[in-house]
Amino acid sequence: MLNLKIIVTSTRPGRKGIIFGNWLLEEAKKLPEFNVELVDLAEINLPLMNEANHPAMRKYEHQHTKDWSAKIEEADAFIFVTPEYNYSFTAAFKNAIDYLHSEWKHKAVGIFSYGGISAGTRAQQMMRLVLASMSMTVVNEAVTIPMYTQHIDEDNNFSATEQIERTTSIMLQSVAKWGRLLKAIREDETKK
Repeated sequence: MLNLKIIVTSTRPGRKGIIFGNWLLEEAKKLPEFNVELVDLAEINLPLMNEANHPAMRKYEHQHTKDWSAKIEEADAFIFVTPEYNYSFTAAFKNAIDYLHSEWKHKAVGIFSYGGISAGTRAQQMMRLVLASMSMTVVNEAVTIPMYTQHIDEDNNFSATEQIERTTSIMLQSVAKWGRLLKAIREDETKK
């Protein structure tokens, strides 16, 4: 079984990412491949990077970093739920990535984005560059929700279309496939 972390990257008040994250959590729980956890960067509340040593050294001084490291280390795969801010991803996402190094390596990633007409696709493109540089494998299958507010009612309930459900299922299956392959690679590396 793979440990999947669904990470909501928006931290601002009134954000809708948590709604999508909770829906995605329930969808992922339907699959036997995953032991799934929702991780909310607003709750994690990492300060701006404040570690003196380079993350590759893993000489963390602060408890918040040690806790974050343990959370990411135990994961086999991730899905990042992201809006698009000024043609890119959130500062909280970049800060969370920068805190660590080897904990991210050789793990599968799916991206679930939402926004206006662009559906967060520019944020996805920027994320792919950062994640690839961390030796993560971002699956091609992604979920993009344009004009996302039409899918959320006044009580903040998300109504997924058949297309969103189908695309999400395809992404989850791809993350599971790559997650298994990369887990085997990591396990083989630890034997050496």
